[in-house]
Order: sequence, then C-alpha cells, then structure tokens
Amino acid sequence: MIEEVNGKLLVYASVFAFNGRRLKSVSTIVARVARLLNLDFEVVAFKGNFKPIYVYYKNGEEEPIPLYCDRDGKVKSRGVLSALKSMMFVLSFHPRYSALKRMRNEIMKLS
Repeated sequence: MIEEVNGKLLVYASVFAFNGRRLKSVSTIVARVARLLNLDFEVVAFKGNFKPIYVYYKNGEEEPIPLYCDRDGKVKSRGVLSALKSMMFVLSFHPRYSALKRMRNEIMKLS
C-alpha cells in the first residue's frame, strides 16, 4: 500500500544562512514534524544575503502558506515547534487544507 503524502514543509533560507546553526536547528525540527505527519520536506536555498529563515506549508499546486519565520534570533526548538503546531492547527480548519484536517489529532500531539 502506498502512503498518501499530505503536503510539504519547505524551509527557505539564503545561501548566506546555509552553513549556520540556525538553519540546521530549524530544518531538524521541521524534518521531524514532517516525518511525524507524513509530509514531504525540502530545504530551498536562495541567492542573496538575507538572514531570516522561513518555513512554509505547501499543499499540491497551491501557493505556500507561511508558518514560521526566524529573524536572526536564537532558535529555541520549543518556539519553532509551537509555531508550527499552532499554524498547522489553524490551517486544518480551512476547507482548502483537508489533508491537515485529517491529521488534526496528530498535529495536537506534537511535542
């Protein structure tokens, strides 16, 4: 049986931030959430010198929805996880994101 993929979590960062601890911390947390929720995961590098790291949820061909932004601060895993959990829970009530609705219970169990 083929498992259904419920969307994708994307981490966007500039090549400037690509070798940093912040990106590694954020992407590790996002990868863990993606694995637990059966979501695809991808890190996307942009050219340029900007410091923020963004996390988006993408469902099929829809526009990605922002879930989290780290603006050059100290990454706290609890803060990243809490932001992802909160935003994904809210999105699960939108009719466009039925995949998130089906996994609402799993989203609430994230810790």
